[in-house]
Amino acid sequence: MSIKDSIEKGAKAKVIESIISLLEKNPEKNVDRIFSLVRKLTKDEHQIEQIDVVYDMYKNNPATHKLVMNILTKTDRKCLKKFFTNFFANANWYAGPKREKYMKDENTKIPFVMLISPSMRCPLHCVGCYASNYSKEDDIPEEEVERLIKEARDLGIYWIIVLGGEPFVNKYLLDLYDKYDDMMFTPFTSGLFINEEVADRLKNAGNVFPMLSIEGFEKDTDARRGSGAYKKVTHAMDVLNDKGVLFGVSTAVTRTNIDTVLSDEFTDMLIERGSKMSWYFLFMPVGANPDFNMMLTAEQRVMLGRRTHEIRKTKPYFTIDFFNDAPFVGGCIAGKYYFHVNSKEDVEPCIFAHFSNVNVKGKHLIDAFRDPFFKELRRRQPYNKNMLLPCMMIDNTNVIREICSDVGAKPTDAGGEAMLHSKEFHEKIDKVAEEFKPLAEKEWKESFNEKGNDEFAKG
Repeated sequence: MSIKDSIEKGAKAKVIESIISLLEKNPEKNVDRIFSLVRKLTKDEHQIEQIDVVYDMYKNNPATHKLVMNILTKTDRKCLKKFFTNFFANANWYAGPKREKYMKDENTKIPFVMLISPSMRCPLHCVGCYASNYSKEDDIPEEEVERLIKEARDLGIYWIIVLGGEPFVNKYLLDLYDKYDDMMFTPFTSGLFINEEVADRLKNAGNVFPMLSIEGFEKDTDARRGSGAYKKVTHAMDVLNDKGVLFGVSTAVTRTNIDTVLSDEFTDMLIERGSKMSWYFLFMPVGANPDFNMMLTAEQRVMLGRRTHEIRKTKPYFTIDFFNDAPFVGGCIAGKYYFHVNSKEDVEPCIFAHFSNVNVKGKHLIDAFRDPFFKELRRRQPYNKNMLLPCMMIDNTNVIREICSDVGAKPTDAGGEAMLHSKEFHEKIDKVAEEFKPLAEKEWKESFNEKGNDEFAKG
């Protein structure tokens, strides 16, 4: 490290210490000062612009102001401090240069976040869940999960999303959250195993931000996830809220539940129970027998994007629409800003893209990022000038077929096999893409002025 870099790192450390001190005392009374200090942590013009946008919303949008105050006043102090230190300081400002060095030295992109499925074991059998197509017997060994987490951190990846199956099936993960206390962990969970004892562990760790899966009110949630699922997941929300643990919810938006999950009544219920955000995912045609009938219609997909933005502006709540928010992150982020290690240790570009060229049993994570598969994905992004058509599987359906053929990537399950080689699948998904395209073109022009995040698109 050069003297200049050493001085800059030392200066950042002092700024971070000042922010942490404010977070531990009276953060709600020092918001302006915290934002001012955060601006000093980066010279990246795009990051500074994003910070200023959030600050402007905090100052001028009552809903955003209330959300920030809710987070600062109702979150356990350790959880609040860890969220800032691990997610913002470590994952962004400290680890960013580590990741960038690989790009500069060898044109290898290190993603920002790792998704990992240590096990596909789960007591539920949710309709359309990709996890149902994997073996329930072949867990990644505990020591191997830890190796991958450590390797990720060494590469500059400080945010780990834990999937499955059900993450809380493997209790040893709680010990890993404690051990790697400079990282942020986000388990996507049914909430079935979150009780007082587990919630206390999460509160004491401080570095875990659970996302609870819910599909609407009791009728819709139980219809997809099984009888009693709604009561258990809402109970988990109440327990986490009482402890001051930050959490959000994840929802697979389908043709039948969209009106409910986007309603004021449902969103207000989540806010009341302490959720700070909703992450909406389109129902995807995955698995050996994909269900196209549950996918959103073209009109519903546009509605989801518009309503996501409306909730974000009018309620003290943060919403992310994984597909309709794509213009803000330059289109598809698969294999570029995030990736998935499945329970067989195949490295996939996306949780819905079941294709791989590298299995990391006996190999290093860096091997996957150096492989032609991930590099070709990045080279071709964005797959469409219209970033409301970001996906290589449901929007630009030829892309996944072409890339896998070009680099020799193989499907990791029956659903991936169908996506590449089934004529019937091709006909159905191509029809879905064609139906959405004209509406996406109209929305791209009217709502985004045909502009997306070109800098992010470059990777």
